[in-house]
Amino acid sequence: MSDATVHPPSFARDEYRRPGPFARAESWLDDRGKGAWIAAMVLGFIFFWPVGLALLAYMIWSKRMFNRSCASSRTHHRHQRMSGTGNRAFDAYKEETLRRLEEEQANFEAFLERLREAKDKAEFDQFMTDRARKASEGDAPAA
Repeated sequence: MSDATVHPPSFARDEYRRPGPFARAESWLDDRGKGAWIAAMVLGFIFFWPVGLALLAYMIWSKRMFNRSCASSRTHHRHQRMSGTGNRAFDAYKEETLRRLEEEQANFEAFLERLREAKDKAEFDQFMTDRARKASEGDAPAA
């Protein structure tokens, strides 16, 4: 019997593994939105302050505190965007507007990148000019 049959690869085992209690709690809170996260944090501070502090740290670390909504609602909105309303004219208008906005966003991001590159080039050119000036001043004999 080979070692692979005795110990299957870890990805094969992970496929059948149930999520742990923390993953289930996170999913449950995400389904209920940001208010549920805040309520859990407040209750954590009330009953045992390290739990509230841990939840606050996790919310900041995972960016749940500052996002408009939690991860599951973001995927819900992405799914909604793909589905149609049933009104073909409105759906066509919506798709065209979204396409145009995405194109404008890409153009703006490209503009910002060019702006950053130009600024970096100007700073580098200034550095090289200053360096050359200092080198030529150091080579000149003192009067």
